[in-house]
Amino acid sequence: MNKKLLALLLALSLSLSLTACGGDGGANTTDDDTSSDADAAETVTLTVAASPTPHAEILKQCVPILKEQGIDLVVNEYSDYVIPNTAVEDGDEDANYFQHIPYLDDFNATRGTHLVNVAAVHIEPMGVYAGKTASLEELADGATIAVPSDATNEGRALLLLETQGLIKLADSTNLSSTPNDIVENSKNLEFVEMEAAQIPSSLADVDLAVINSNYALGAGLNPTEDALVLESADSPYVNVLVVKEGNEETPAVLALIEALHSDTIRTYIEETYGGAVIPAF
Repeated sequence: MNKKLLALLLALSLSLSLTACGGDGGANTTDDDTSSDADAAETVTLTVAASPTPHAEILKQCVPILKEQGIDLVVNEYSDYVIPNTAVEDGDEDANYFQHIPYLDDFNATRGTHLVNVAAVHIEPMGVYAGKTASLEELADGATIAVPSDATNEGRALLLLETQGLIKLADSTNLSSTPNDIVENSKNLEFVEMEAAQIPSSLADVDLAVINSNYALGAGLNPTEDALVLESADSPYVNVLVVKEGNEETPAVLALIEALHSDTIRTYIEETYGGAVIPAF
C-alpha cells in the first residue's frame, strides 16, 4: 500500500513539473510577441502628398532608403494644387511635394496657412505647346492660348510668352501678372484661363498652351522634344518639400530631405526625365 502511495506521489510531482515547463514556454512566447510589438512601434510613418508626375515618382525612390532607417514613407497622390497644402496645414499629411516657392508664398498669403519650405528638390521648366497651331511663327491674329488659372503659374506663363515677343507686360518682375497686365498684344491674342491639370487635355481646342512640365509628362508629352519653347534652366520656380511650421526638424522629415538630396535621387531624375526635370541640389 505504501508503494502504491509513493508511486502516486511521484506521478503527481512529474505532472506538476511538466505543467511548470509548459508555463515557462508560454512566457517566452509572450516575450517574443512583446519584442515584435516593440519593433513595430519603432517604425515611424511619414505621409507625403504629391503630384503624380514627377513628384510621387521621385518620392517612391526614397521608400527603400527610408525603410532602412525604420521610416515607412507613404506617398499619397493628388491631382490638384490646393488639397496637398490644406492637408498639411490640417495635419492630415506630414508634408507635401508638388509646388514651387512663388506658389507656396502666394498660398500662405492668401489662405493664412503656416507652411514652410524645407528643401529645394527640382525645377520643371514650363513650356509652350502646339495645339491647333503648329508653331509660334504661324500664330494668327486672334489666336487662343491656354494658360494656368492659379496666380503664380499664370504670371509665369505670361512671362514666358513675353520672352518670345508675343506680348508685353506692365511689369516683367511681377510674378503674379494676369492678362489684365498686358500692355502690348499686337496679335490680339485671347487667353483661356483654366486649371493647370486640365490644360493638356484641351490642346485640341486652343492654338497654343502653356503647360507645367509635371502635367505635360503626365499627358505623355516630352517637354524637351514636344515643347515649342521651354523656360531656361535658371528659372526661379524651384519645386520644394513643404511641412507645417514647427515640423521642420522632425527626424523623419530630416531623413527624407537627406534622401531627396542623395546621389541616388539625382541620378534617377537625370536618367528618367532627360532634362524635363532638373535637380536643384
